[in-house]
Amino acid sequence: MKMFKPLAEYKGKTFINNLIIKLDKICDEIIVVTGFKSDELKTEVIKSLKEESQLETLKKIKFIFNESFQKGMFTSLQKGISEAKNCDWILYHFVDQPGLPEKFYLDFIKQAYSNYNWIQPVNKGQKGHPILLGKDLFELIANSSPDSNLREISKNPKVKKKFWDCNYKEIFQDIDTIEDYSGLE
Repeated sequence: MKMFKPLAEYKGKTFINNLIIKLDKICDEIIVVTGFKSDELKTEVIKSLKEESQLETLKKIKFIFNESFQKGMFTSLQKGISEAKNCDWILYHFVDQPGLPEKFYLDFIKQAYSNYNWIQPVNKGQKGHPILLGKDLFELIANSSPDSNLREISKNPKVKKKFWDCNYKEIFQDIDTIEDYSGLE
């Protein structure tokens, strides 16, 4: 991308702040797992939320540094889960989906039923992100090899999936290139 993705701008806010402000509406706690440029990210998030008078939102955020971030995204999920001990659900979210509307989150959390522990949005038969993960999967994920991934975890018999058919095409956002970024709506 030739830029630090979490601090890329979308509709007047950084990617990360777009997500934080939306997640504030549905989450009791927001765990931001950092790696590359951790201090810069934390400083910018705090500064911009203070400037926007989002002080209550700021109180919900917990910044966690993943010292193994170079080993991949799964290690960041493991690090975040290690801090989510009192949660019944986590919303595993990538930073490069700033375009998901607030209504998506409000609709998505209504899908959290006790007989499922993996809830994933689907649009036109294709699976997207973010994913809701239930508490009974936390230990399985935390104790898996850092080289693992959610695709492998999903094959475990403990995983009880629900696929939520939705009309949000933004569940496929994956901003990895300048072309992806310039194509954001």
